[in-house]
Amino acid sequence: MAFALIGVMAMQYYFIRQSIHLKTQLFDESVRAALNTVALKAEKNEALRFLNAKENEEKRKRTEQEKKKNRPPAQSESDQYAQRMRMRSQKLKDKFKELEMQVKRRHPGAVLIDNDFYETYMKDPYLRSRVKYEVSIEHIMDERGRVFQQKDIGLYVDRKASVIKKAKDDSVRYFVVDPMVGELIITLPPRVDSELERKIRRYEQEAKARMAAQYVDSVKANARGNSAIETLANEFERSKRSLSQRIDPQYIVEQLREELLNRDIPLNFNLTINNGESDSVLFQLAKQAHPGGKENSYSAVLFPNDMTGNEGVMTIDFPQKSTLLLGNIKVMLISSAALLLVLFSCFTYTIMIILKQKKISEMKTDFINNMTHEFKTPVATIMIASESLKDPEIVQDKTRIERLAGIIYDENVRLGNHIERVLNIARIDKGELELESEPIDINELVSVVMDSMDLQFQKKGVQLSLDLRAKNPIVKGDELHFSNVLFNLIDNAIKYSKDKLNIDIETYNHGKFLHLIVRDSGIGMSKDELSKIFDQFYRIPTGNVHDVKGFGLGLSYVQDVIKKMGGVIKVKSELHKGTEFEIILSVNA
Repeated sequence: MAFALIGVMAMQYYFIRQSIHLKTQLFDESVRAALNTVALKAEKNEALRFLNAKENEEKRKRTEQEKKKNRPPAQSESDQYAQRMRMRSQKLKDKFKELEMQVKRRHPGAVLIDNDFYETYMKDPYLRSRVKYEVSIEHIMDERGRVFQQKDIGLYVDRKASVIKKAKDDSVRYFVVDPMVGELIITLPPRVDSELERKIRRYEQEAKARMAAQYVDSVKANARGNSAIETLANEFERSKRSLSQRIDPQYIVEQLREELLNRDIPLNFNLTINNGESDSVLFQLAKQAHPGGKENSYSAVLFPNDMTGNEGVMTIDFPQKSTLLLGNIKVMLISSAALLLVLFSCFTYTIMIILKQKKISEMKTDFINNMTHEFKTPVATIMIASESLKDPEIVQDKTRIERLAGIIYDENVRLGNHIERVLNIARIDKGELELESEPIDINELVSVVMDSMDLQFQKKGVQLSLDLRAKNPIVKGDELHFSNVLFNLIDNAIKYSKDKLNIDIETYNHGKFLHLIVRDSGIGMSKDELSKIFDQFYRIPTGNVHDVKGFGLGLSYVQDVIKKMGGVIKVKSELHKGTEFEIILSVNA
């Protein structure tokens, strides 16, 4: 079973490791493909910007020439449309600023909250309770000596969420604390119209492309014996611009985000652009520190086709790469962990059952051996006495007949007591043992039981001390079975003793309860033995010496009887110093 469990765990580990390796390879390929695509786009964008700059220069010259001729510059219909879109965008921005100023005037101290924070904590009823805030009021004096109150609200969470949800829109949200209403979330429209901004960018790109095409056409028209490609190469060569002037960091960042999202990689990244020759940093975007080394970084060359050899290196890494990879196989990890937990639980439970059954088997074997020994002695004595009665000489002697008959009777009683003890335990296990419920005077019952055992005390040299000071000794229970409880406790004290034995019995009242204490100066018990003495068939080991007789059923019977009487039995013991049993019963008011 252990080898099978280890084998299953090893197979699960292998498959999970292979799955993570495969996911990592796919992730690496996707990132490298995105970097190469962005590098090509950046090269095309740089060429387009260069051409647009030349066209703008030509356009500026034409405009100056038009001005000299006192003619206004011509504006195409597409330029007029673009201008209207820009004016509309500016109006939306102005309207947003006005709304924002109204919120700040009405609610001083309003806190701007991130949309990711809003989606994760504010919209979730469970996580909302983690959001806390502190309000601080500061008095400020202006130049004229007037005092104003400035209220600031500090917003935080006492425990972070395991998963941060992404924002669903571009709305602007403020968290305010109103003295009349309480906590509020004020939602404003987006700062800019994303769709409108995309249209403006698209128009600008198209305009740049048209301007570049016009410029290329003009270059072709003016070129004398040279091709357009050669003319452009000469223009680039003459420009001699630095690498920092040629790159557009914002464009690269936006294109990287777009390409990564297209490949299902919605992660924040750190970006560094270096000069390929001097290795100096031209641009750096750091979201957070990355715990990994260079093996978790990805690089691509910018302007690989540049004729001047002035190349840049774009390097990217992902601080949350492990989170994404593990999230992709989360279902597999959870199911594997659950399966292993079930298998391990079954394995552990099975081993415990096997060990418990083995222990019970050993205890039952010991019980059968002890029972055989206990039954063999009275049976042998009865047999010897019965054979003696067949002797003619003994038959004539009435005194000897009476003595042998008494021995047979005593041994039969002893044998019956043994059988009754075993049957009582069987009845308790089956729930068939029923106790009488009648008033019992514990002080009187203790005295009677001790008197009946006086001969045993004398034979064993036991010093008995009684302190029956309970003023209300009446409890409800079964007198016969409770007397058996006392017999068992005293009998155990005598069995497990050496040399001179002292037994102290004490009763007293505490509240509505009667306490009965049986204390001896016997051999005592260890902590391990103390935890097992109420188990069936358990007997304190005495090695191979069988001078201590019994079935290991006495204390189990004692505990069952006390429980059925609604009481509690406690035991304290120390090795070589004795044992103390305490019985607590409700008194009969």
